[in-house]
Amino acid sequence: MVDVGEKSVTKRVATAETRVWFPADVAHALRTQGFSTSKGPVFQTAIIAGVMGAKRTHELIPFCHPLGLENCKVTIEMDGDAAVVLCTTSLHGKTGVEMEALTGASIAALTIYDMCKALSHEIEIGPTRLLAKSGGRSGTYSAKTSTPER
Repeated sequence: MVDVGEKSVTKRVATAETRVWFPADVAHALRTQGFSTSKGPVFQTAIIAGVMGAKRTHELIPFCHPLGLENCKVTIEMDGDAAVVLCTTSLHGKTGVEMEALTGASIAALTIYDMCKALSHEIEIGPTRLLAKSGGRSGTYSAKTSTPER
């Protein structure tokens, strides 16, 4: 792990996004079924999984510091035939929360896939990307590109 002992404690915030692309008939079926499958409520379950994943990032990715997140918010909204997953994480600390935001978004997307795979195996995930971060020595970052198209 990188030694962060000499770094200053600052407020650190990161937001990541990933998309889950459904075939048109699957997106229609999900809307019709209130975004629920035989496994249960898809988006609500994915939100919980995303928060749990963000909190356990250090257990999944080698060399990530264990962080006591102060906030983690996962939202999921449909945009056409894609579910857009946003994960925002924050804390006051000595290291950033980008990996936690990316992990939270990714785990939520994987949960959506798992809950919907009985409808189709043609569901696609991605791109996954960091949208913004603030705090720390490297300062503020904001993605320069707009929402990716398929």
